[in-house]
Amino acid sequence: MDLVDEQLQNSKTIAVVGISDNPERPSYGVSRYMQAQGYRIIPVNPMIEEVLGEKSYPDLKSVPEPIDMVDIFRRSELVGPVVDEAIEVGARYIWMQDGVINEEAAAKAEAAGIPVIMND
Repeated sequence: MDLVDEQLQNSKTIAVVGISDNPERPSYGVSRYMQAQGYRIIPVNPMIEEVLGEKSYPDLKSVPEPIDMVDIFRRSELVGPVVDEAIEVGARYIWMQDGVINEEAAAKAEAAGIPVIMND
């Protein structure tokens, strides 16, 4: 089983960092699709209160439940602190969306035992 399949099969709760409440944005469309597939989406964006019927949290540390996967929709240079928080809260997987590349953050996550999908 490849890492993509492993992450999707072993994750039920996905925190989407950088989600937008604009239906035109990729983060919204991907999250809506994942919800339709039965995943629990937890929005993480300090600029919005709710999206897709779910309360939004300002950061990963504010999420009151365990997180299986952290799905990152942020600019590559902003990924480091998100990965640090993902490690801190015990996320099991990290998925950086297309075009989001941060080798240093990915190496840090993997050193902490968290598999990373990047630019896949």
